[in-house]
Parts: sequence; C-alpha cells; structure tokens
Amino acid sequence: MSDIQEKIQQEVQSAREACDSSGSSSSECAAAWDAVEELQAEASHQRQKQAKNSLETYCEDNPEAAECRVYED
Repeated sequence: MSDIQEKIQQEVQSAREACDSSGSSSSECAAAWDAVEELQAEASHQRQKQAKNSLETYCEDNPEAAECRVYED
C-alpha cells in the first residue's frame, strides 16, 4: 500500500509542476490532476477489499467439498 501512496505523492508533485508551467486552466494541468484522482481511487479500492472468511478459504482449497457446492436454479 505504501507503494501506491508514494506514486500518489509523485503524481501530485508532477501535477503541481504542470499547473505552474502551463497554467491552472490548461489541459496538461487537468490531465495531471486526473491521473492523481485515478491513483487515489485505486488506493481506495485496495483498502476496501475484504479478507476472505474461513469458508471461502476452505472452498478454494477444497472445491469438491459438500459445503462448497453451488446449485443453480
């Protein structure tokens, strides 16, 4: 997770530099901040991933077990 945080910090710095050099209303500035937003969204998604419970872990290891059968209607 710290790897993506470092990347976000690098992109924020790049976005600030792009806005300083080309103006805050330029397309380069907007694109740079869009890249920052995309990375922040990915970091958020990674934090929201839930750990598997014991049944899910068991079924991954033993898909043929009776407890793991999936019936379709």
